[in-house]
Amino acid sequence: MSKYRNIVWFLKAMQEYTRGGYETASRNFLAKDLSVNLDGQSFMITGANSGIGKATAMAIAKKGGTVHMVCRNKERAESAREDIVKEAGNNNIHIHILDLSETRKVWEFAEDFKSKHTSLNVLINNAGSMLNIREVNFEGLEKNFAINTLGVYILTKGLIPLLEKNTEPRVITVSSGGMLVQKLRITDLQTEKRMFDSTMVYAQNKRQQVVMTEEWARTYPRIHFSVMHPGWADTPAVAMTMPQLYESLRCRLRTPEQGADTVIWLAVSPAAARTPSGKFFQDRRMVPVHLPLAWTRYSREKARALMVRLETLAKRVQPSGGRSQLNSPAIETTGSLQDCINKAA
Repeated sequence: MSKYRNIVWFLKAMQEYTRGGYETASRNFLAKDLSVNLDGQSFMITGANSGIGKATAMAIAKKGGTVHMVCRNKERAESAREDIVKEAGNNNIHIHILDLSETRKVWEFAEDFKSKHTSLNVLINNAGSMLNIREVNFEGLEKNFAINTLGVYILTKGLIPLLEKNTEPRVITVSSGGMLVQKLRITDLQTEKRMFDSTMVYAQNKRQQVVMTEEWARTYPRIHFSVMHPGWADTPAVAMTMPQLYESLRCRLRTPEQGADTVIWLAVSPAAARTPSGKFFQDRRMVPVHLPLAWTRYSREKARALMVRLETLAKRVQPSGGRSQLNSPAIETTGSLQDCINKAA
């Protein structure tokens, strides 16, 4: 079945994820959707110093939005900020240095941000990782999982109280179409028991992001949640983590701006706000989260069990004396993972 998924997915990807796929889809885009003034609105973008994150920050800055760039590397962040300020003519661009692989610091960052800022309209979870060998952070968590899944979970949940203070708040998570080849796993989240395949680990993390988005949409109806696939874009991350794919398809890759288009649309467009919360998007339209006949569907109980596991892991790395309360009333966090599955059933 996994071979079938990979073949079907690759055929789909070659048609839809390339620059040609974007150009075809964009014929149906409405220019008025992005004709908005963002003055007075604030946006947080992780991984904002290059690629899709930078393109998103640039577009929002040009429309007058206040941008909070959350980046790992200070020098690259400062260089990107200079470019954005110069081109957009917007000085309301702020840098925050955070390594999302250091899970405890994600907690601390969210709490500190809430203590210093009274408003956040949109959170864009763009930063991602695909380390080719298994590495663990200071808490003993596998780094891809820590960045792509648990870090996104902690940052989003930590900032929800601030987002809910605003009118029509949004959370957008940049996922990947690669998640379509993966069934949801709620055990061995850190790839301790099976062979480490970085591509599949990344795809599994992206599947987990889709599930998180679906569950958040149910739990927090005041916030519009969405998750999206940017297509195959010519970014430093793709060149570094998938060099063979990058070289073989370089002439067919999307530009960072094309990859960022749906992120921007989801973040600012009134049309996007009218779509159902919790959905998966590609090129400004909702698309299925499963391939036909691929046997990747999961039950609501399994999705809830994932959220319970993430809640438990998040609380384990919470700094002592932390003020945030991550767990929602809809999620029970006691007992073993199997207990949670049984109770949900």
